[in-house]
Amino acid sequence: MDRVKRERDRFVGFVLEGVDDIPAEDKVAGYAKFIDNNTLVVDGHTRIEAKRIVIATGSRPTWPAPWNDLGDRLIVNDDVFEWDDLPGSVAVFGPGVIGLELGQSLHRLGVDVKVFGVGGQVGPLTDPTVMAYADKAFSEEFYLDADAKVEEMVREGDKVHIRYLDKQGQPQRMEVDYVLAATGRRPNVDKLDIENTNIELDARGVPTADPYTMQTSVPSIFISGDASNQIPLLHEAADQGRIAGDNAGRFPDIRAGLRRSKIAAVFSDPQIAMVGESYKEITERLGKCGCFETGVVSFENQGRSRVMLRNKGILHVYGEQGTGRFLGAEMMGPNAEHLAHLLAWAHQNQMTISQMLDMPFYHPVIEEGVRTALRDLNAKLHLGPEMIKHCLDCGPGC
Repeated sequence: MDRVKRERDRFVGFVLEGVDDIPAEDKVAGYAKFIDNNTLVVDGHTRIEAKRIVIATGSRPTWPAPWNDLGDRLIVNDDVFEWDDLPGSVAVFGPGVIGLELGQSLHRLGVDVKVFGVGGQVGPLTDPTVMAYADKAFSEEFYLDADAKVEEMVREGDKVHIRYLDKQGQPQRMEVDYVLAATGRRPNVDKLDIENTNIELDARGVPTADPYTMQTSVPSIFISGDASNQIPLLHEAADQGRIAGDNAGRFPDIRAGLRRSKIAAVFSDPQIAMVGESYKEITERLGKCGCFETGVVSFENQGRSRVMLRNKGILHVYGEQGTGRFLGAEMMGPNAEHLAHLLAWAHQNQMTISQMLDMPFYHPVIEEGVRTALRDLNAKLHLGPEMIKHCLDCGPGC
C-alpha cells in the first residue's frame, strides 16, 4: 500500500509540476465564476475579461443525497487509497468500471464484499450476451446483484446496516464497515454560475459541445475533459483539451480535431474492453435493416488461454453487411486491453474483416481467438467460407 501511495503521488506530481512551471504572471489561482460570456470573477474579487474561454473543470463522484447520513462510513474510490489497513467488509454500490475494479480487488485481498447495482448494468458493456457472461463470471467469485432491491441502509455506530432482497427475492440483512459509492461522476459545472452565459445545457445542466471542435453554443467558449460529459477517460480528455485549446487560440478560424476510434477497458480479471461503436449504437443505427452481423469466440477453449489457466471470456466483433467493414467489438477475456488496441487500430483505419484476416497471427497466442471471431463474422457476412471445426491450418487449439 505504501508503494501504491508513492506511485499515485508520483503520477499526480507530474501534473502539479506542469502547473507550477507556468509563469506566475500567466496564471491566476482561485475559484472562477461567470459574469457573462466573456467575463469571469475569481474568488469574488478578481475580474477577468477574456476573448475566449476553455472550461476544463473535471468531475467529482456523486451519490444519492440520503447517503450523506452515513458520514465517514460512506467512501469514494479516492478514500480507498488512503487506507493503511483493510476493513472487514464493504458494500459497493455501482458495478461500473470503478465498482468492479475495486470490488474485485478488495475481495481478493480478503475483504467481505457485496456489489449492488441498478437496472442490470455490468461495466460499460451494452451487448446483452457479453454482459450476461460478465455478470455470471463475477458472480461466481463474489456477490454481485446488478439489479438489487435495497430496502434500507442506515448507520449504527461505526457500522452500516443494510436490508435488501437477494437474487432469489428473499429478505436479507448485512452489516458492513463501509459503503463504497461508485455510482457515477458529476461534471464540475454546477457552481460556475454558468446560467449567466448563453451556453446551451443538456438535461443534466452540462454544456453541449461539438465533439470535433469542442465549441459550445457560445462561439468563444470551449469545453474539454470530464466537464464535457462526453467520454470521461484520460486519453479522451487529453485529445479534447488539445482541440479546445487549439481552437481557442486560433478562434474564429476553428478546425475539426482528430477524434480517434473509441476504446475503453475495465482492469478487472478477466478484463472487459470495448472498441469502436458499441452494440447499442450499432443496433440503433443498423438494427432495423439487419445490416450487421456478430462474430463470436469463447476463450474457454482457446489454446493459449487454456495453457495459461486464464480460459474465461467471450469476444463479439461486429461487421457491416455489404461493405464487410469492421464496426466495433465488446469483450471479456484475458489480456482484453491488448486485444482492444489491435481492434481499435483496425477500426480507425476503417479496415474490412477480410483485410483484418490478412494480417499475421502468431501461434500460440490469445490473438488467435480474435481471428476465430473474425472468421465467424466473415462467414456470416457471406464474404468467406464457413468455419471448419478443429481447423489445423495454424496449429492445434487455436
